[in-house]
This record gives sequence, structure tokens and C-alpha cells, in this order.
Amino acid sequence: MKVVTDSKRIDDILKRGVEEIFVSDHLRWALLSGRTLKIKLGFDPTGPNIHLGRAIILRKLRDFQRLGHKIIFIVGDFTALIGDPSDKLGKRPMLKEAEISNNLKNYKRQVGKIIDLKKAEFKLNSRWLKKLNFKEIGELAESFSVQQMLARRNFKERWTHGEEISLREFLYPLMQGYDSVAVKADVEIGGSDQLFNLKAGRIVQRHYNQKEQDILTTQMLEGLDGRKMSTSWNNVVNIFDPPDDMFGKTMSIHDDLTFKYFNLCTDLTDEEIKKIVQQNPRDAKLRLSFEIVKLYHGETAAEKSQAEFIKVFSRKEKPSEIPERKWSSLKIEKGKTAESIAGLLYLTGRASSKSDAWRLINQGAVRVNGEKIADPHKLISVGEETLIQVGKKIFLKVI
Repeated sequence: MKVVTDSKRIDDILKRGVEEIFVSDHLRWALLSGRTLKIKLGFDPTGPNIHLGRAIILRKLRDFQRLGHKIIFIVGDFTALIGDPSDKLGKRPMLKEAEISNNLKNYKRQVGKIIDLKKAEFKLNSRWLKKLNFKEIGELAESFSVQQMLARRNFKERWTHGEEISLREFLYPLMQGYDSVAVKADVEIGGSDQLFNLKAGRIVQRHYNQKEQDILTTQMLEGLDGRKMSTSWNNVVNIFDPPDDMFGKTMSIHDDLTFKYFNLCTDLTDEEIKKIVQQNPRDAKLRLSFEIVKLYHGETAAEKSQAEFIKVFSRKEKPSEIPERKWSSLKIEKGKTAESIAGLLYLTGRASSKSDAWRLINQGAVRVNGEKIADPHKLISVGEETLIQVGKKIFLKVI
């Protein structure tokens, strides 16, 4: 494929959703030169799912791929063992190899939702990092000083407060930097929280007498609770979420994030986005949710999810499909003919504990067969078909 050097397309890629470019003039010149660049992106498989926040960087990688550049996606199966300290004010626990292996099962399929894997290199960094011996790690460590590490914002804060910093955490940026050496990267992209690690790649490349990579960081995306989207905070929209879940989660974001989600998570033009967000917030978010589901599940699924959302949340009707559980599958005490609603919520997994069930009932969030429940002790006859609703989204039929 011939490299595309259209300046308008290149400028749009270097502007939309971008936080910082280092070195901006050099990267733009390189993209206009017509030379095929090696563009690197790495993810640690710290969880099994890729969420919309991480998809932003993958979409930027896709943009470079469409210009005809060589795309290298690195799965940090080895660096995940060490743990990325980026933006962490405490030590990240080391993962076990079995956890990483499990997280990797569907990683390639998820990445393939966004980039063309047939035209990309998909590499595990254990291929080269496992081979480094102690002498080579010592030589690699020479490229950084302790002062440089302690200048990192989160390390500096922890040092100031007398909190422990493991030497293991110092190794992480060295290893990510060595990834750039291993693939001879011309450009590395990542989220803005990765800037220290990305710049480490330039330092390590220089140490090994390689040309220093340019760096592009993307804006960070807030999650469902307004904090940075993070699997550890459970505030994410995953790209493999079922269409109805994806639609409903997106509808729940703060109104003031609608424009940012359009800009970072969809392919609509700036002009289209500006027109949509001028509508009332609900209609704008309906279109946003539709566009996101369409990207990952197709237009038909997006249309069905939108119709289902309007049916359940606007018209207050029951969902078209309600999951079912059999009474026989629940751990009801032998001989018991009735179960309290609080107990039933816990046994069906609709509450994490009986105290959580009490909290939900006291908040007025629980209905049984359409009737709002105020008494956690209310008894439900075992074997009787029962429709449970928790909040606006959760339905379950016990049969």
C-alpha cells in the first residue's frame, strides 16, 4: 500500500483527540515525507477486556494504518508481570502468569475490532524481555538515573509522603523503552498518562544508538462515574459489552461528557458532532449511544438497542428479553416454602449480600411483579413465577 501524504488528513490525525506530540514538527515532516514509518502501541493485559478509553489509542493506531504505515501492536505479557506504575499512588500488585494468560484469550479479537490485523504486526514482549540476562538488564539500567525516576510525578508524591517505592517499579519504563528498541519504532503512541514511559523509549533508544522515536499521546476519557475510565474502578464501557449494555452504559454518562465521547469514540466529523450536541442532552446521548454500538456491533444491533432502551426507560415497559433462573438452581434451604425478598436478591446475585439487598429495598429500587417493595422481610413463595426488577436496568424472572 502506498503511503498517503495528504496534509489535511495528516493534520486531522495529529489534532483530533491528541493531548501532546513530541517532537511535533519532526513527526509531521516524517508523515509528509512518504516514508513508511513503524508505529508502535503497547497494552498490558491487566484485564480481559478493552474499554472505550483504550480504544481511543487503538483508533489512532488505525488512522496511521490507513495512511499506509507499518503498525506494530505489542501485548505486554511480560511487562504486565512487573506492573505499570503510571498514575498510581500505590504499588500495583504483580500479576501471575495464569492471570495474564487468561486475560489474553480474547485480546486479539478485540484489537481486531478496530485495526486490520492482516496488515499489522501483533507481538508479545516476552519474546525479547525474557531473554535479557542480568548483565543486559544492568546495562539497560545505565540509561536512567534514580533522580530521573524520582522526578516522575507519582513517584515524587510517594517519596514526599514516605510511601514505599519498589525497585521493580523503576524497571517498568526501562522495559517499555526496550520494546521500542526491539521493534525499532519510529513513533510510539499512548494515553497521556503514559508520557513518562513513552519518553523513556527515546532515552533507551539513544542508549542503544538508535534514532529516537516521536511520541503522540491521546486525551484520556472519563468513565461512567466521571473519573478516568479504568477497569479497576469498574466505570468502563467495554468494546465487547453486549449491545444493550453498551447502549445503556453510554446513556448514563454525565451530560457534559457527550461532546468528548463523540470526539474520541466515534467517526463523525466535527461539523456533525457540533450539530448533534446542540440538541437536548437526551437526544444527543441517544445518537452517541447509537453510534458507539454501531461501531462495535453493527447498525442493526444499534437500532434494536435504541428501540429497547426507549421501550424500557422512556415508556417504562418490560424488556423484550428477560433472563431467567429456575428455583431449583437456587440454594434454598431444604423444606423451606418461602424466601424473603432480601434473601432472594442475594441468592440470585442481584445483590452482593443481604445487607446490600436491604439497602436497595430501602432506597426504593426493588420491584416484584411490578410492585415496589418496602419490606425486606416480604416473603415470596418458592416455586412461584416471580419477576424481579432492581433499578431501571436489572430484570430477572425466577421460574
